[in-house]
Amino acid sequence: MWMSPVKNQSWVSEFILLGFSSDPTSNRILFVAFLLLYLCSVLGNGLIVTLICLDPHLHTPMYFFLCILSLLDMSYVTTTMPQMLVHLLAHSQTISFAGCWLQMYMFSVLGLAESILFVVMAYDRYVAICSPLRYTVILSWSLCRRLAAGAWACGFFFSLIHTFFTMRLPYCGPNVVNHYFCEGPAVRSLACMDTHLIEIVDLVISVLMVAAPLSLILASYIRIARAIVKIKSLKGRCKAFSTCASHLTVVSLFYAPATYIYMRPNSSYSPEQDKQVSLFYNVFTALLNPVVYSLRNKDIKGAFLKVMGRCRVAW
Repeated sequence: MWMSPVKNQSWVSEFILLGFSSDPTSNRILFVAFLLLYLCSVLGNGLIVTLICLDPHLHTPMYFFLCILSLLDMSYVTTTMPQMLVHLLAHSQTISFAGCWLQMYMFSVLGLAESILFVVMAYDRYVAICSPLRYTVILSWSLCRRLAAGAWACGFFFSLIHTFFTMRLPYCGPNVVNHYFCEGPAVRSLACMDTHLIEIVDLVISVLMVAAPLSLILASYIRIARAIVKIKSLKGRCKAFSTCASHLTVVSLFYAPATYIYMRPNSSYSPEQDKQVSLFYNVFTALLNPVVYSLRNKDIKGAFLKVMGRCRVAW
């Protein structure tokens, strides 16, 4: 059988996460840097969620999905960063087998849900530009809620498959994971048996949850580009392009490293390089998303100024 029985998992009861450095001085510097990145990510995304909830003008499908994206990003970065910050200062860098399982599962849930949400956001832009007069009819609040729930459901279901098969592999030692969190390929490289079949399972899931959504996004934007070209007004073209540019930017930041990590064979696994790549799509994407959306969005800026104005009046 290609999977071990559950009892074989007792061979390894915990994992050791190497992180980025073993030098205490370097770790203290990294702690300050990553703490600032984490706080900026949480505060930036939290600000977007707050503004969208407080400003009635932002209660539209577009900002509803942006609010969910910010919530996903906050949760996404919180699954890995707090533990990494603790490990940078602590003498012990261990994580229990159950803790590793849970972290891997939640990280995968949030990542896959975000992947599907990007498709939903591309569909939102497609309807807004290609069928503006029917926008509110097509994207009713009922449909928006179902699409958001569907993104979460896909994340929970497919992540369960991925995590179950990975953690059912026999781990008999060593238990040192050359990573800063329990990412699937990094943990799977420690298995005491051939992982060819689990790689095939992961590839199928990656095609369904990464390649397929990316193809749908590209198809949507090809149609959007055709619609923008037909707009006669230069101002109208610029406005239509601006609403799509932010989404295309964050899609590129998310899918490029995710495709590299999850759509390749285990034989090409490179610990040091993979740590840097996963850091980019785990931490920096969550940090840059609110910056990209707020800098290019007049509605978000306007909502921020309104809130600041109310705060001054209150004081």
